[in-house]
Amino acid sequence: MNYRTLGFTGIKVSEIGLGCEGFVGRGEKFAAELMNAAITAGINCLDLYSPDPDVRSFIGNALHGRRDDFVLQAHLCTVWQGGQYKCTRKMEEIVPSFEDLLARLETDYIDIGMFHYVDSPAAWREIADGAIMKYAQELRKSGRIRSVGLSSHNPKAALAAVESGLIDVLMFSVNPCYDLQPGSEDCEKLWADESYSKKLLNMDPEREKLYETCQRRGVGITVMKAFGGGDLLTGDSPAGMALTPVQCLHYALTRPAVAAVMSGVHSLEELKENLAYETAADAE
Repeated sequence: MNYRTLGFTGIKVSEIGLGCEGFVGRGEKFAAELMNAAITAGINCLDLYSPDPDVRSFIGNALHGRRDDFVLQAHLCTVWQGGQYKCTRKMEEIVPSFEDLLARLETDYIDIGMFHYVDSPAAWREIADGAIMKYAQELRKSGRIRSVGLSSHNPKAALAAVESGLIDVLMFSVNPCYDLQPGSEDCEKLWADESYSKKLLNMDPEREKLYETCQRRGVGITVMKAFGGGDLLTGDSPAGMALTPVQCLHYALTRPAVAAVMSGVHSLEELKENLAYETAADAE
């Protein structure tokens, strides 16, 4: 496994990490098997956006006794209500959810605390100028989070956050098809068929600027949607052909400032397909 430094944070992360999608709706046995296989292979980082109490508890149990060897990127602004995940900007919901996160993970700190799903400049301003940012800074000062980050699908919102100097890490959707699309506050346009109805030839300049700005400012990027939710791996991929996991991983990992791809694997076999990147030949 190759390891990279996450921007100026000094945190060393495996270039292949785990997303949490594969844990949702699965039992504790599967969570333990997946975490054990990942850690054995050298994976040392995970993105946990889901506030699902079972997922949090299962991951906490799987990390018992080895928490300090693992990098947790977990999200503020997510809550679990009525059996459903919800993004929130309400402090009366954010604070209890964060306390629940720590309790279920059996830890007293999160390595990277992420502002969740910030897809518009207005949403970023609401966070940056309000109680949520003050709360994150208090958590950082007390050591309960070590670095501050943000997740986004929109280069406009992400660039505003990066240029503010208020975040250390950006989680962003990076793949060879999304990078052709202009920024939008509606992330579903990234995978909508009509977005690929015309020829797209060049990287969107705002995305290019975002990656270069992150590199220059030392804001490390962790990648989501490297496989476009699996769309890029199918015969009707917007790329015009089925790409391989190795190709998608290589694309993301060769963008400026990218340190890790958080892969939402759903099986041990999918995990092996991702790990194959570490030994893949250049031709692959």
